[in-house]
Amino acid sequence: MTDFPNLDRATMNRRGVLAAGAMIAAAPVAARAAAKRANPAFPQGFLWGAATAGHQVEGNNVASDLWFVEHLKPTIFSEPSGDACNSLELWAIDLDIVKSLGLTSYRFSVEWARIEPEKGLFSQAMLDHYKRIVEGCHARGLTPLVTYSHFTAPRWFSAQGGWNKPEAAQLFARYCDKVTRAFGDGIGMAMTLNEPNILLLLRNILPPPVWDMQSQAMAAAAKQLGVAKFVCANVAGREDIDAIEQGLMAGHKAGRAAIKAVRGDLPVGFTLSVIDDQAAGKNSMRDKVRGELYGAWLEVAKTDDFIGVQNYERAVWNDKGRLPAPDGGDRNWSGTEVWAGSLAGAVRYVHGATKVPVLVSEHGVGTEDDTLRARFIAAALEGLKQAIDDGVPVLGYVHWSLLDNYEWIFGYKPRFGLCSVDRTTFARTPKPSASVLGGIAKRNSL
Repeated sequence: MTDFPNLDRATMNRRGVLAAGAMIAAAPVAARAAAKRANPAFPQGFLWGAATAGHQVEGNNVASDLWFVEHLKPTIFSEPSGDACNSLELWAIDLDIVKSLGLTSYRFSVEWARIEPEKGLFSQAMLDHYKRIVEGCHARGLTPLVTYSHFTAPRWFSAQGGWNKPEAAQLFARYCDKVTRAFGDGIGMAMTLNEPNILLLLRNILPPPVWDMQSQAMAAAAKQLGVAKFVCANVAGREDIDAIEQGLMAGHKAGRAAIKAVRGDLPVGFTLSVIDDQAAGKNSMRDKVRGELYGAWLEVAKTDDFIGVQNYERAVWNDKGRLPAPDGGDRNWSGTEVWAGSLAGAVRYVHGATKVPVLVSEHGVGTEDDTLRARFIAAALEGLKQAIDDGVPVLGYVHWSLLDNYEWIFGYKPRFGLCSVDRTTFARTPKPSASVLGGIAKRNSL
């Protein structure tokens, strides 16, 4: 997942009351939809789940590119991932929690760096490990939703140029083939890539000094390893974004083909980071922004079985730029607006553009205030159910995250979890919000 501070907001000094008025004008359809009470019952077979990602929860992912970058001196990461949540050992406890909450699915990622720690060297032990997680899901009545690459890659892959290299797509396809042959018969839904558009979203949000720091980090990594170019998928220099995007697109297509060649009936897609972009006033920039951030990926998704939508916020655009959020609303850990209606808005947009079914593969809020999380879940699901009633085919809702985990460059400060995690004992403690989501899941109804 990603939830970066809204860094451009600080540069916009317009009065909050004016921004609030523009936002109200921007979304009359959403406002009317929210005013209608949704039919509370969700479709039969609707998937209710929680998500994790390997590097963020497993710990000690020492062969991965980001483990290496975390330990550079200096580093852009606030702290290294270390043991994370120790889910490499405690995965069965995680599954027990998912089951106990009344959820019906579990989204997790397999770590390419564990399965292929050196180029061409595949670990049967790690393939067996992830197979046990898939089997553990089925033993508990959970549908395994598996992501093949959640941002990270093997260090050797990034050290040879990562997704910028022509060979990248076929290397990823080879890995996808190995995984699918090992335990693809037990996977419920497969996602090749997680948020491959994230660098596009960040391109005009992160200020130039941050991009400079990332470029310097990649240069330092290359120098330390004695290679020409070190390229990661979510920590990159601004100058590499376009090449990375092209490589990821080729990788998705090759990976999808490899998965389908082994198991043709397995639903395959990818997940997209989608802000609920809204238009304000005449000549709004919204559609132009949408084209830049999602357009090419939405075209790719038209040939997939489904698309994963990952939404955390909205953005309102007039003819000059993004408006600041109105004063007085809920805020997450970084000060970014939390607005429950954004989920339904993002889902409606993506389905309208692709015409393929949607899985809400991530949705949540980073906050220490679990009462905010609890009411946010309920309100967002009401809007989502209204979208379903209006004909949008939504396959399920997967909350980010099951655990308070490692949030990339921000370390362990952001708290997205339905469960807190003791950093010393790794004990998991469900929060009240977990019961809110679990209650809805058990009823399959609001």
